[in-house]
Amino acid sequence: QVQLVESGGGLVQAGGSLRLSCAASGSGAMFRTMAWYRQAPEKQRELVATITFGGGTNYGEFVKGRFTASRDNAKKTVYLQMNSLKPEDTAVYFCWMFPNVWGQGTQVTVSA
Repeated sequence: QVQLVESGGGLVQAGGSLRLSCAASGSGAMFRTMAWYRQAPEKQRELVATITFGGGTNYGEFVKGRFTASRDNAKKTVYLQMNSLKPEDTAVYFCWMFPNVWGQGTQVTVSA
């Protein structure tokens, strides 16, 4: 059974940076297309970024060049580098692996 574990969340001031990591493990872990989602209080979960096995990426419109998704296939880990953070980026960030594996989430809080 594949498991995903996120790390790297925390509290940061507006304009700061954070780097999230998501490590895949478990029997049969297949490093396929992965994604980052986020969910703010009382809001729907939204897509932040997707990254294919080959490293192709797509981002939510709100990212606007501030975030970068990457992956290290040998380590079975994906990353989300977040720069120029805004208070509205405050949310729980989730890692996802195709077809439907989710991590437990990591809290990101951006103070004004």
